[in-house]
Amino acid sequence: MIDLRSDTVTRPTAEMRRAMAEAVVGDDVYGEDPTINLLEERAAALMGKEAALLVPTGTMGNTIGIKVHTEHGQEVICESRAHILNYELSMMAWFTGCLARAVVAETGILSWSSIYEQVRPLGPHAAPTGLIEVENTHNMAGGTVYPLDTLREICEEAHKLGLPVHMDGARVFNAAAALGVPVSTVVAPVDTVMFCLSKGLGAPVGSMLAGPKRLIDKGRLLRKRLGGGMRQAGILAAAGLIGLEKMAGRLGEDHENCQYLARELAAIPGVKVERAPETNILFFDVNGTGLSGPEFSARLKERGVLINSAYGVGRLRLLTHFDVDRAACARAVEAVRGVAASGN
Repeated sequence: MIDLRSDTVTRPTAEMRRAMAEAVVGDDVYGEDPTINLLEERAAALMGKEAALLVPTGTMGNTIGIKVHTEHGQEVICESRAHILNYELSMMAWFTGCLARAVVAETGILSWSSIYEQVRPLGPHAAPTGLIEVENTHNMAGGTVYPLDTLREICEEAHKLGLPVHMDGARVFNAAAALGVPVSTVVAPVDTVMFCLSKGLGAPVGSMLAGPKRLIDKGRLLRKRLGGGMRQAGILAAAGLIGLEKMAGRLGEDHENCQYLARELAAIPGVKVERAPETNILFFDVNGTGLSGPEFSARLKERGVLINSAYGVGRLRLLTHFDVDRAACARAVEAVRGVAASGN
């Protein structure tokens, strides 16, 4: 099967498997796993932050990232399609006690002017703003990337008001690759950042939360409360180290493959590509074929291609990644062409 459902489906490389088998481990709850300690040190250095924390999932990383900045009853400003609002089981409300203040942005990229309109000061009626969250790249907007100037302005103006900024950087290495700058440059203005090891970086498990040491120390306690106190998890951290050292540098290939798919799919009658991809995420519409998204997806599966239907009757989403090369992308195009031609 050619699996384009997500970059979460990547399997660990042979080098990762060897590193996992040979990892030196200890009890991380005691702070004694040397491989986890090394991963956290390298992640912090790459991000240009004081400290970093390994967590099992991106949802846990974002939940902790929100909690270390906020108090119960505050609002978190985010984009209306943000992952923290729509795909994390309402952990913002359930665990952090905060309410989302959603701002609509067509491309998923917030501006300071749109954020400022929604900032609530402390007062007797409205819940006060406690945090601003940005998603980079923005998943449901099609992998869009924050321009550096836009991100700097948001953070500078937020800080003037005493508001912290957290970045859901699940795919921030894709953003850095698209911008052609070090990832530390992308995340420099934000207070905390979560990024995933298990997406484009190809590790089997894990995400990182990076920021000031005092907040990461607090986050370590919150990780335990969420059930994330891990023991000899250096086996997993070993794969994460390979992801940081070897996989981040090749993400441009995934972007090129996504651009190839966009060009080829746009030429198929009945298929409409929503926007030219900036990174490795592509949304396209198949309403013109007479098939719904789920029907189209089911017929693709019969032809050996996995692509998820998305929100919208005829909307599909695909992601390119390490386990799908250009030849596989070409076969996927032929499958889409065949299904589109079959129609209703």
